[in-house]
Amino acid sequence: MKALLTVDLLTLFPRMIQGFLEESIVGRAISKGIINLQIHNIRDWAEGKHQTVDDRPFGGGAGMVLKPEPLFAAIEELQTPESLVIYMAPDGDTLTSVIAQECAQESHIILISGHYEGIDQRVRDQLVDREISIGDYILTNGTLPAAVLIDTLARYIPEVLGQEKSLTQDTFSDNLLSFPQYTRPENFRGHRIPEVLLSGNHQSIAKWRRDCQNEKTKKKRPDIIQK
Repeated sequence: MKALLTVDLLTLFPRMIQGFLEESIVGRAISKGIINLQIHNIRDWAEGKHQTVDDRPFGGGAGMVLKPEPLFAAIEELQTPESLVIYMAPDGDTLTSVIAQECAQESHIILISGHYEGIDQRVRDQLVDREISIGDYILTNGTLPAAVLIDTLARYIPEVLGQEKSLTQDTFSDNLLSFPQYTRPENFRGHRIPEVLLSGNHQSIAKWRRDCQNEKTKKKRPDIIQK
């Protein structure tokens, strides 16, 4: 079958993501051909004997900046008219379920994993379509954030999840946190599950779950309610 989404990941650390590609839901989606994920080492497009990919920032300052030449060369080689180029940046738009769903509608994504002090601004200005952050903190490089984005958006691609209902029950669905989940045994060390879950009354169960979601969201994430 033809892949529903192709992702080309540009990174300096390909081995960081290898295990992620082989496990869980994403691994199965890749093995089934639903997602085509290609990992590329940015150094493969670097010129010179030492394949240099970074240099000191103009104006001084700590750290190094990824050079524009290898990134331009890589993106221009991989890019098609349908491509969406995403840069995983700490100062990008914070990843949400809405953004993940939007990205899942794409047919081809080129993901840039930055490192050091980031990438040359000319790449961001001229080639990047969207910048995404996974939170207000800094990691050593953008490979793990790229994996987080892939994992998040993969769940919104048809055929990836076995049960579509799980999407509607997720945390942040309808801007609410998730409801409590229980499984067997009914009584564990004197702690019983709520009786409503044993009632067989689906309407009562649905109401109990929605009430739990509202209560939890108001308590833990009132900012979501305000939105």
